Amino acid sequence: MKIEQIYTGCLAQGAYFISSNGEAVVIDPLREIQPYIDRATADNVKIK
Repeated sequence: MKIEQIYTGCLAQGAYFISSNGEAVVIDPLREIQPYIDRATADNVKIK
């Protein structure tokens, strides 16, 4: 299992990208979704 915090300093908000066994989930996502799509592509996982 891989857990990463994605933090946006200008908004002082953080989200968590958790992946395991080819699947991922985003906890407390930010408005901009492209970082999650990029991370999923890089890690070869599908966001569920």
